[in-house]
Amino acid sequence: MKGMVAWFTENHVAANLLMIFLLLAGAVTGLTMKLEVFPEFSLDRITITTEYIGASPAEVEEAIIRRIEEKVAGLAGIKRIDSTAREGFGTVIIEVMKDWDLKALLDEVKAEVDRITTFPKEAEEPIVREVTRRSQVISLAVYGDAPEATIKHLAEKLKDEITNLPGITLAELFGVRQGEIHVEISEKTLRRYGLTLSKVADAVRGASLDLPAGNVKTAGGEILIRTKGRRYYAEDYRDVAVITRPDGSKVTLGQIAQLSDGFEDVDLYARFQGKPAAVIQVFRVADQNALTVADTVKKYAEEVRVRLPAGVDVGLYQDMSKILRSRINLLLKNMGFGLILVSILLGLFLNLRLAFWVTLGIPISFLAGLWILPNFDVSINMISLFAFIMVLGIVVDDAIIVGENIFRKQEEGLDPVNASVEGTIEVGRPVIFAVLTTIVAFWPLLLGGGTMGKIMRNLPIVVILVLLGSLVESLTILPSHLAGGRRRQLGLKKRPKKEKLVARWLKWVISGPYARLVDFCVHWRYATVAFGIAVLLLSLGVWKGGLIKFTFFPKVESDVLICSLTMPAGTPAARTVDMVAHLEQSAKQALDEMDGQRAEDAAPLFEYSVALIGVHMRRFSKGKSGT
Repeated sequence: MKGMVAWFTENHVAANLLMIFLLLAGAVTGLTMKLEVFPEFSLDRITITTEYIGASPAEVEEAIIRRIEEKVAGLAGIKRIDSTAREGFGTVIIEVMKDWDLKALLDEVKAEVDRITTFPKEAEEPIVREVTRRSQVISLAVYGDAPEATIKHLAEKLKDEITNLPGITLAELFGVRQGEIHVEISEKTLRRYGLTLSKVADAVRGASLDLPAGNVKTAGGEILIRTKGRRYYAEDYRDVAVITRPDGSKVTLGQIAQLSDGFEDVDLYARFQGKPAAVIQVFRVADQNALTVADTVKKYAEEVRVRLPAGVDVGLYQDMSKILRSRINLLLKNMGFGLILVSILLGLFLNLRLAFWVTLGIPISFLAGLWILPNFDVSINMISLFAFIMVLGIVVDDAIIVGENIFRKQEEGLDPVNASVEGTIEVGRPVIFAVLTTIVAFWPLLLGGGTMGKIMRNLPIVVILVLLGSLVESLTILPSHLAGGRRRQLGLKKRPKKEKLVARWLKWVISGPYARLVDFCVHWRYATVAFGIAVLLLSLGVWKGGLIKFTFFPKVESDVLICSLTMPAGTPAARTVDMVAHLEQSAKQALDEMDGQRAEDAAPLFEYSVALIGVHMRRFSKGKSGT
């Protein structure tokens, strides 16, 4: 180690090049790396979902859930199976063992489910897929006093425009029903013409097809032939022939049926600010920047608002970029305060030049860690930013120890180069082991399994990389800067005459009260150790006795109030809508009362309200519930 420290101390150009490289590499990496709200990771789960329209939860469990569970329970790699049966819908969630080949198990589950031949005929084909977590950034609601068809048409148009914006590739509609063409024929009409609903359905199906019809080779080239018969609106089906007689006459669908454009018969509605709405959820995918995605959608919302029809507006909510931006601002603010405090304290007790170079170790260490982060599949997110904030308080310790010892060596009369080398070597081994013990303390977080383990791995990786960057900076770059290129000391030639009052006071504390305390503890070492053990036992007793509560995640106040309403099975959708409207009105009245107790210039508490009827908030499965 001495050879390395001496070489960097004597070769200032190499130390400066290393410093500039770490600063530039970290800055470029930080500006180009993935920025997201929460880290991406595999959930190690497989879902099997099946729709069984009209069936009760008990029927779904007996006819769907149990048969799937019996088939997949014996597969290797399955850690846990959780199943949920709802009205007309069943879900089986398979949790995969740690480090198991998820893709191979997914194929095995699909094969086992495909072998089941005893599902009811009315049930849809089971859908087997890996559970993936998508990063939703912001939601845009299209709402107003307009028909459902108008709102859906506008929402589809806006969704297409959003996905064409630069930096955005994924947006989905939510809270809207799929469009359907309704064909209504009375029983009397069917009997009159000798028809059945299945015959009418076959005629409709055969009259709405796009079919390839081969190709024709000509002297000018090859011509592809294709039949374009797809029909998209109810009016297009009126001339569909349901009955064709030998004399050439025919009975069309428009003569025997009532045709109308409508929506699928499910109870699914969305409301924003108390008005009918359609929601566009915007996601961040791949290496897209969450802040850029949110800013682009906000700018687009302002531009599109002026060209919407009268009575229709757009609103933004669930903006996850706000908490990400606030976390970044908190890190920058804490780093700024840290730089200022370290500079002031070291400047008071030691020297301004020493304080500057020690303080510079903070950004060098952070950017060095930032440069290596992408190699460990870690992005800038809420968890990694928290790790940066946490390590901010300990990252400068190495530089302070090395810098103070070099300062002391120069006070003793050594020339700058020898003082830097000797001062660094003297405390180099303790500094290295101090960093290693901190790394060992965070290392177990890398061994966690499951979803929580994949989230928490961001913490130790960031802390370890930043601490290693701090160690490299304090043992190579800092000694070279404090050596001053063999030309000057840290202003110590006249120190006996100009020693600061604060420095003299600190020396008195060290040589006086602190020295006596250390001497006492060493002399009464058994009593000191006994006192430490007593404090440890007392701390454990306070925790185990319940005076200090333990919770894995503390409860934190949120800016969003959520009310979930579950109605009994079979409740009419209109009743659910009335109850949700009552809850919205009651919430607004409560917020208005709270506003009356606040200052007149305070911003109102109410910002927006969103209601989803027919959707379960947690699993988004269809049912009779409203929020």
